[in-house]
Amino acid sequence: MKITLSWIAAVTTGVVLAGAAVLSAPARADNAGEATYKARCATCHGPDGKGQTPAGKAMKAGDFADEAVQKAGDSDLSDAIAKGKGKMPAFKTLSAEQVKDLVAYIRVLGKKK
Repeated sequence: MKITLSWIAAVTTGVVLAGAAVLSAPARADNAGEATYKARCATCHGPDGKGQTPAGKAMKAGDFADEAVQKAGDSDLSDAIAKGKGKMPAFKTLSAEQVKDLVAYIRVLGKKK
């Protein structure tokens, strides 16, 4: 009985730790994406992603809550970030991980209406 309880405790601990790691991964991406967003994107797109800053209005920056943005695939958003789109410049110096984190953060901003 003692061995069984130890085994169950070990398995339970492993499952809980694995679950915590999986659940915290998006949070880390959001935090990293938020930092990159604030440094590179907020000037035009605004802190809320609505594009209502003076620069955003002048460049006609999109609202991340817009249905077209939210329906766009991650690869489409990644391409827009890395290669630029319309008046938005390309951000060629961002790593693939930074672009991925930005896409995740854009999805978060898009849910905030």
